[in-house]
Amino acid sequence: MKFELRGHLLGSRQSWQLTQGLVCSITLAYGWGGMTSTAFAAERVTLRLGPLEQQVAVSDLEHFAKTGEVPRSLRFYTPILNSQVREFLNRQLQVDPNVADKVVAQVLRSPTGKTVIDSVSAALPNTTVDQLQATVSLAARQFNGLSAISLLRAYPEENITVDASAVVSLALQFNPTYWQSQAIGPLLERELAPVTSNVQLPRFNPATRGSQTVQQQTLFLTDRQRFRTIPVDLYASVNSQGPMVVISHGFGSDRRFFASTAQHLASYGFTVAALEHPGSSVKRLGSVSAANDPNEIIPAQEFVHRPQDVTFVLNTLARYNQQPGWFQGKFNTQQVTVIGHSLGGYTALALAGGEVDLDAVRQSCRGISALGQAPADWLQCAAADLPERRLNLRDRRVAQIVALNPLVGNLFGKMGLTQVTVPVLMLAGTEDAVTPVLNHQLRPFNQLQGQKYLITAIGGTHLSIGDLGNLGRAASVRTLVKERWGDETIPLRQLASGTMVAFIKQLTPEAQAYAPFLTPAYAQSFSTAQLPLRLNTELPTTLDPWVGAKTKTNRWLMAVRRVLRGENIVATGWWLLARS
Repeated sequence: MKFELRGHLLGSRQSWQLTQGLVCSITLAYGWGGMTSTAFAAERVTLRLGPLEQQVAVSDLEHFAKTGEVPRSLRFYTPILNSQVREFLNRQLQVDPNVADKVVAQVLRSPTGKTVIDSVSAALPNTTVDQLQATVSLAARQFNGLSAISLLRAYPEENITVDASAVVSLALQFNPTYWQSQAIGPLLERELAPVTSNVQLPRFNPATRGSQTVQQQTLFLTDRQRFRTIPVDLYASVNSQGPMVVISHGFGSDRRFFASTAQHLASYGFTVAALEHPGSSVKRLGSVSAANDPNEIIPAQEFVHRPQDVTFVLNTLARYNQQPGWFQGKFNTQQVTVIGHSLGGYTALALAGGEVDLDAVRQSCRGISALGQAPADWLQCAAADLPERRLNLRDRRVAQIVALNPLVGNLFGKMGLTQVTVPVLMLAGTEDAVTPVLNHQLRPFNQLQGQKYLITAIGGTHLSIGDLGNLGRAASVRTLVKERWGDETIPLRQLASGTMVAFIKQLTPEAQAYAPFLTPAYAQSFSTAQLPLRLNTELPTTLDPWVGAKTKTNRWLMAVRRVLRGENIVATGWWLLARS
């Protein structure tokens, strides 16, 4: 048998580094998908990674799995043949041969099974449901339990083609948190649907470009104390006024990823600073030489440096604001909205007062491996090496934040985000395989104590919100998970642009005029059958089993804050009820 792994070179050196620890085991995990039952058994595997190709005997894989010794034919793969791969090869699933056919048929023909088949078909173009069923059934009958080795042994075809990029995508997507998010997607579509509303939207629409002519300049600001040079793209108009906006990009991205968003906001008269974090940018990722540990991809200190980057930029621009010239008077650094995507979402939440709980991170990351984890769940573990127990990185000049597909996980523990009392606009995508919606958006949203808004894109992915002009460049760098972008996601970007303008306008005298654009009715005006869109200020109690109900203490704190702000009499009732 010839088992061929055909790869696109994954676009870059860092893609190989990010995936080398997964490829061998995942190839075996999913490569058996095209098997059928005939009289022959697999004896050899041909592994191909880009220009590299090598034949491996299945017996050599068995020898490594049993003894831990690496045969000569596998020496090239020594760096990635670790204890986790060996454990995977030896792991067995006991299946009664008498019922195997029925169980496999039921699973593969279920809605979840269909998703699996669609994903496997991308990695194994010639695989059918019948082939999958026949292979598992044969392995269950002939071997003592199902394992990667037994499935290989049960496969008799001479040839099978595996696309390396799709294989890695499967590895990153098939994890518990991703499947939880998949399961909750239809529930969110139903439970977050808007009720009949009498809200009349104004005739103007903040999703359209504003009237101001935008100028753009680039600065390189050097923080000598931290030995960091931070590139900053500034967007402003001649008549810039009102709150300032800072944009923090995601991990492995750069300051230009939301250039269109920056242009749009600046056209409404806001000054926008899109900065680049040197310790977690695409440029930094290109210099990484290994990927067996999250700290080799992102330094632990970067979880501290990122919020400090924003604080340093604000301090510097505050000085420029007082100097004669084009910059004078353009930087309202005392009233700032921070917009962050992915790891930038974490950055924004930390600046807004979220307390980083490193004890919670260490506990959740004990014994964790990249295999079977969402990328963000693994990446957050880099912070576990920080010496502190808790971190407070708040900058009180941050008046509100926008967190787009934020990377949260366990970074703030169970209570850290209860410290966030400034207004928050959050975006979640139900098919986000990088930062799955349940642990990284919904549960964190439920902790927030101030005014908050949640945009939910049913079917949205991690990069659905990104600028169209930059998505191609990002994809050429690395796209290892399923992404949904292009024309079908334009309504989401339009909704996000409109709500961001309206959200920032809440800090200005025009707040009331823009309030209708922060309602479910506005989101519904962009919603499509392909990408249903929702906007809510609270999660319904029907989602409590998934996201966790607020504790009595949390309800009491929230009610007190609302009473002190004089919001409404209902809040007063909540306050009295919580005290009883």
